[in-house]
Amino acid sequence: MFDPLGLKYRQGETIMPSRGRHQSSSKECHQIMRKIEALDGVVGVIIGRSYGGKSLGAGSRTGSLKVQRKVPGGLKAVTQSAKGLQEIFIRTAPGKEDLISAEILKLSDS
Repeated sequence: MFDPLGLKYRQGETIMPSRGRHQSSSKECHQIMRKIEALDGVVGVIIGRSYGGKSLGAGSRTGSLKVQRKVPGGLKAVTQSAKGLQEIFIRTAPGKEDLISAEILKLSDS
């Protein structure tokens, strides 16, 4: 059976392709996001918009992260991907924003 979307079928069920159509986050970005998700007080990490061709500045490498500000419910941050900047929202437990921000700073330095 031909499918223009590249989906595979097995006995009536749809199996998604192994690679998604959008691959905006690099391997290093996914690694730092998994480390952030493992921190105490982090509820989740939500990937936002990508900005191609942008940079965190001189000396930043793929996977570098910068916490921008505290917002209701968590922290806004950007990470350097292979193709530009990737916005992320870090959902936190109430009152843990400052502690998590300090832990993220330690993660990004190592």
